[in-house]
Parts: sequence; structure tokens; C-alpha cells
Amino acid sequence: MSGANQSSVSEFLLLGLSRQPQKKELLFMLFLTMYLATVLGNLLIILAISTDSHLHTPMYFFLSNLSFMDICFSSTIVPKMLANHILRSQTISFTGCLTQMYFLIVFVVIDNFLLAVMAYDRFVAVCYPLHYTSKMTPQLCALLVTGSLVIANLNAVLHTLLMGQLLFCADNMIPHFFCDLIPLLRLSCSDIHLNEMMILTEGALIMITPFVCILVSYICVICVVLRVPSTKGKWKIFSTCGSHLAVVSLFYGTIIAVYFNPSSSHSTKEDITAAVMYTVVTPMLNPFIYSLRNKDLKGALKKVISMKIFCVQ
Repeated sequence: MSGANQSSVSEFLLLGLSRQPQKKELLFMLFLTMYLATVLGNLLIILAISTDSHLHTPMYFFLSNLSFMDICFSSTIVPKMLANHILRSQTISFTGCLTQMYFLIVFVVIDNFLLAVMAYDRFVAVCYPLHYTSKMTPQLCALLVTGSLVIANLNAVLHTLLMGQLLFCADNMIPHFFCDLIPLLRLSCSDIHLNEMMILTEGALIMITPFVCILVSYICVICVVLRVPSTKGKWKIFSTCGSHLAVVSLFYGTIIAVYFNPSSSHSTKEDITAAVMYTVVTPMLNPFIYSLRNKDLKGALKKVISMKIFCVQ
């Protein structure tokens, strides 16, 4: 982080979502509610999967990992924003800002890879049902998750080191509610061409490769579904895959809107709206999307909730 020593900026000001006091109070309550719903919803998913032996399969193993990462993802951003509101402070240190950016990148990339892994799991289950258990072994599942963690951390290290080499001169106001790559690059008084090139090449490769894998997986799944003679059988497959496709669409739509548009076309309000969608709304909605369309998971969730109520009584 040698760049941090050369920079005259020791801290940044996170301007947040609004500068109007009335709106700030409303947004505080809204984000607190969404964050609590995210943590509670995803914890229930993890508990339901871990306590029900029928759900100890690769699909639910990946889903429980996704739920855990979603909790970490939201916890990287929302608590700091809520704390700033309570303390009436907008500051975040230079090191704290880079740390937040690092973990943000880690959890975005892990979510990205887990969605691709889950698509591959559905592809094997639908296209090769007789070989599913032999292909999706516990060792392979653990390797896929571990590989995602390693790649995500290496990617985050690269972007954080590049950001740490930049100079930040006078302007330290970030028109955002967390430290993100694009807003930070706009504040730098250094040459940022290398950073932008890494976002559009290495970053795009890491994001687009899993996305292509998801598309290919589901094209193969659709081809198999169209050959299924039973309408009930078709509906069962689509209901299993539909929730995953909904999450994929929401996640990638907002990520592409923020990071892979030309810099000149970026609007601060549009960036913030898209960022709210993928950092707060998507992690909150994931448990509801997956549980509403899945009878096994709904049954396990009912058991967990009824056990909690019984324990309280």
C-alpha cells in the first residue's frame, strides 16, 4: 500500500444515498429492515439445510454456501452505513475504504462463481440423472467452492493493490454509500488506465466466463426439457431451475449495468440504484426466491421455525 503513504487523503467521506435529513431517517429504517431480513432469511436457509438430512445434497450444499456469502456480502456494506448514520459521521479511513472494497470484490466474485456452479449442478442433474451421484461427488463440490474462494481472493488482491498505488489529492468525497471501484477511480488524480483495463479485461473474464457457463448449462437443460413428453415432468424441471434463473438475472443485470458500461455513460444515481440492487436487495431476496419454489426446502424451513417457536415457549 505504498500509494497510501504518498496520498494526501487519509480518509474519505461517504455521502450516502441522500443528503436530506428526512430521507436519511427513512433510508436508515429501510436498510436496517432489509439487512435484518437478509441475515435472518439466509440463516434460516443454512439452518434448514444443515438440520435436514434429506437436504444434504450438492444442490443444497451450494445453496447454503451462497446464503452464507450473501450474509457476508451485505455485512461488508450495510453495518458501516448504519453506524455512520447513528454516529452522525460520514468518514471512512483510507485503509478501511480499501478493506471494504477488497471484501466487496471477494463476495461479488464468489457469488458469481457459486451461481455458475449451481447451474452446472442442475445441468448434471437434468441431463445425466443416472450419473449424478458419481459426477457430483463431495470432493468435487468442496473443490468447486474452494476454487471459487481462491480465485475471488486473488482477484480482490489485484484490484486492491492497483488501487493502493493511486494518488488521491484534494477531493475525498465519495458520492456513494460504500467504497466501490468506480467511484474511487473517479476521485484519483493518477493515471487510472491500468485499473480500467484490468476491470474490463481480467474483471470481465472472471464475471463473463461463469455467465457463459450458466447460459450453456441452461441451453442444454432446455433442450432436454423439450424432449420430456410429460407436462408434469417439464414443470418439475422448470420449477427447480426457475428460481436459480431469477437470481442469476437479477445479479448479472445489475453487475453489468455498474461495471461494464463505458465510463462516460455512468450516472451516479443509476450506479447507486444498481449497487443497492446487487448489494442489498438481491441477498435479501435470494432466500425467498429459493424457498418459495422448493417444497423440500419449505418443509425444512417450517420444521426449523416450529422448533424455534417450541423452544421459546
